[in-house]
Amino acid sequence: MVISPSKLNTYLMFKLPAAFFTGVRTKALNENSCVVQVKHRWVNQNPFRSMFWAVQGMAAELSTGALVMTKIKASGRPISMLVASNNATFSKKATGVITFTCKEGHLIDAAIEKTIASGEGQTVWLNAKGVNKEGVEVSDFNFEWTLKLKTK
Repeated sequence: MVISPSKLNTYLMFKLPAAFFTGVRTKALNENSCVVQVKHRWVNQNPFRSMFWAVQGMAAELSTGALVMTKIKASGRPISMLVASNNATFSKKATGVITFTCKEGHLIDAAIEKTIASGEGQTVWLNAKGVNKEGVEVSDFNFEWTLKLKTK
């Protein structure tokens, strides 16, 4: 099965309902990048009438995680993935439609190659920036993904 934006959005509905009900949606996915959007609404706002930081985090994590899932599937190997750590900065109130983009598929390729070649777990830091419809950055997320060959 090929991983596509529509399949990821259906997956969210059943496996990650908090992300689905807050409006997180995958818009584009290819071998090098993933684009995820979320619209500021009543259900995902904080008391300051902007998007709650955790909703932004779900969208940002999905933009990096979907790329990792796609690369693992393409490798044909049983590889586990897990977020080991993350950090974020917020520079502007998140209102309207916020678009998170990760363009670091090449970093995942290198980590998967090392994992397969060495048999040892690897880590890779992936970045997702959130921008509003004016193109102004509202948040910047980094996720440290661990990749490890599954044992039988």
